[in-house]
Amino acid sequence: MELLTALGLSVPAGLNAYIPLLSVALAQRLDWLELRAPFDILGEWWLIAIIAVLLIVELIADKVPAVDHVNDIIQTVVRPAAGGIVAVAAAGNAVDVSPWLLVLAGVVLAGGVHATKATARPAVNATTAGAGAPVVSTLEDIAAAALSIIAIVAPYLVAAGLVLLAFMAWRLWWRPRREER
Repeated sequence: MELLTALGLSVPAGLNAYIPLLSVALAQRLDWLELRAPFDILGEWWLIAIIAVLLIVELIADKVPAVDHVNDIIQTVVRPAAGGIVAVAAAGNAVDVSPWLLVLAGVVLAGGVHATKATARPAVNATTAGAGAPVVSTLEDIAAAALSIIAIVAPYLVAAGLVLLAFMAWRLWWRPRREER
């Protein structure tokens, strides 16, 4: 289950780096998760406060059409890094997987989500004259919070989501090729 939690927390890090980090920090503080050392420091109140401040900055910056593009450029490093951190931290000591493999998986998952988000956002801004940015950003934040909570509280749903995602990718990839024949 810890592996599903770890991977499940990496995905929302691609939408907003600080929501899964804050979720993991609070879960550690409330003894809902046991984080792998040295990441157990995330549960310290001073670090929770820093993450909360960064989250507030991210929430505001991502709602402003011109600023969100600059924010996405900066977050190109931060979001995948956060995905790697939450993956290795949330896996705990019970997972018999190399920490570096967990970091790599977290970086790839968060980076893929971030790349999709950063690519789609300029199109949203252009087609809505910037009016869509706050709406889409709010939906992304809600999705990141929901996915973070699910990964911590019901990690088996992460497995179901991964199966569904794989099925959807398979259909998108193979269906057009089958129709071409």
